[in-house]
Amino acid sequence: MNCSSKTEKMMQTWLVVLVSLGLPALAWSQHKPSGGGSAPHSAPAQHASAPSHSSAPSHSAPQSHSSSPSRSAPSGRTNTASHANPSSHTNTASHGNTSAGRTNTASHGNTNAGHTNTASHGNTNAGHTNTASHGNTNAGHTNTASHGNTNAGHTNTASHGNTASHGNTAASRTGGGSHTPPGRTVSLKGGGSASVRPNGSVRSIDRGGMHIQNGAHGGRTVVSEHNGVRVVNTGHHGGYVQHSYVSRGGHSYYSRTYYSHGGYHVGVYRGYYWGGHNYYGYYPGYWYHPGFYAWGYHPWGVPVYWGIGAWGWGGAPWYGFYGGYFAPYPVYTSPAFWLTDYLLASSLQAAYAARAEANADAMAADAQASGGGGGGADGGDQAPAASSNTVTLTPEVKQAIAEEVKAQLAAQEQQASSQGGGGGAAAPAPANASAQVPPALDPAQRTFVVDSDVSVVANGQECGLTAGDVITRLTDTPDGDNTVTASVAASKKSDCAAGQTVAVKVDDLQEMYNHFQEQLTTGMGELAKKQGTGGIPKAPDTGTTASDVPTPKPDETAAKTLQDQQQQADQTESQVKQEAAAGGGL
Repeated sequence: MNCSSKTEKMMQTWLVVLVSLGLPALAWSQHKPSGGGSAPHSAPAQHASAPSHSSAPSHSAPQSHSSSPSRSAPSGRTNTASHANPSSHTNTASHGNTSAGRTNTASHGNTNAGHTNTASHGNTNAGHTNTASHGNTNAGHTNTASHGNTNAGHTNTASHGNTASHGNTAASRTGGGSHTPPGRTVSLKGGGSASVRPNGSVRSIDRGGMHIQNGAHGGRTVVSEHNGVRVVNTGHHGGYVQHSYVSRGGHSYYSRTYYSHGGYHVGVYRGYYWGGHNYYGYYPGYWYHPGFYAWGYHPWGVPVYWGIGAWGWGGAPWYGFYGGYFAPYPVYTSPAFWLTDYLLASSLQAAYAARAEANADAMAADAQASGGGGGGADGGDQAPAASSNTVTLTPEVKQAIAEEVKAQLAAQEQQASSQGGGGGAAAPAPANASAQVPPALDPAQRTFVVDSDVSVVANGQECGLTAGDVITRLTDTPDGDNTVTASVAASKKSDCAAGQTVAVKVDDLQEMYNHFQEQLTTGMGELAKKQGTGGIPKAPDTGTTASDVPTPKPDETAAKTLQDQQQQADQTESQVKQEAAAGGGL
């Protein structure tokens, strides 16, 4: 009995000790279900048991209710996590994800940092509201990419319905890839430099205030400026001479006299100074009444069946050549779509003419080299061979052009209205009005139709664009080479492939914009003639009034000026070819 009593007293004593040491915790562990089930909501908790936003240690993280127990959870209260995921605030992850932020959803090897990140399979995202898939690395705000893209920057989502995917690399706001084409630089005797392609041909020359650019498809552009006069040769068949003209409301305006095939025409251009560069934007010499512009971008209300016959393109060589690339709309519901086809057709006609002239020049050069006269049945009238284009201008690309047409007509309606319906001068602008972003860099202006042969750089390689191709500008700030990044939305078979990201000169973009504006003005003139006939509804008042900057008379010395520049460029290029062949360069 004594032994029994002693034993009973000892058991009571140990029971008191165990209770004081935390028997409830021991009892909880004894009754906890095995197999890793979720902790019930009635689990004991204490104040401040939930970790703060920054309290999650590396390699493991506290989780909220209903999470699986962690295999390597840190010590603490009410710590529920899944498979070594440090996170906070409603993280849902599985198998090796590391997420930091709020409401992150990821799976299988993703690393996400930011707010509301959604990713899958090997993505690394940093920023706010990133959406990516399959091997993307995105850094920035609101990035959307897919399949092997690397994007770094803010808001890398192309506007106006553009989606870039599959292997494009963009870095920062100026895009990705090298903007310098392959080749070498040659230092010229007497000063200046030249860029030489890997095949030995001269890409460009800068000497004595003259810039000579030989395109990827051939053709040459020569630009020089002396005493405020800008002279631009676009080949043996034309160019323009630009002079300072007048100032209005703080803006400087310039006159351009174009010369081609023995004829002149004159345009007015407004000056812009931005980022250390001068740009020149087309300025109409007259305005239609505002109602006509509004008619141009609103629906007609009835479909208009036009057709190839009404256009007069049946049997036209250019239309047969580009038949695999361009097809007009079968029906028009608005003047904007009619104008879209008019603009594209005009650009393709120009491209065809330039191609024919290039062929004629090449044949003449071959004939001269072989001692022939360059004439005869196989002379310069020969047209390009039939095209084997298999690409087309998609409905999406044409819609983007139509939207640009509508936007420009709406802007012109406002400009016409600001002049009192064409009667008064525009309101004075600030003294620094010329220091404005040129239209080529306007964030609202994204879609550009190429107006002439242009050489661009895609992933460090040079390729060409020709009139009628379509590009979408992606970045707004020029880099040190005065280029911005664009995506090729549509192109012909021999040009830069559609979908490529290219570096394009801002000057070239501005000239594309200028040509678009000029052709739009011409197209509105054609609609003014055709309205009320052939099924086209009647338009409002189509009268015009002169703008506040009237068109000047042509500079009749332009032809001689262009001829002199052409001869000087020929001589310079001949000398550079000799020096480049001698092996000079850097």
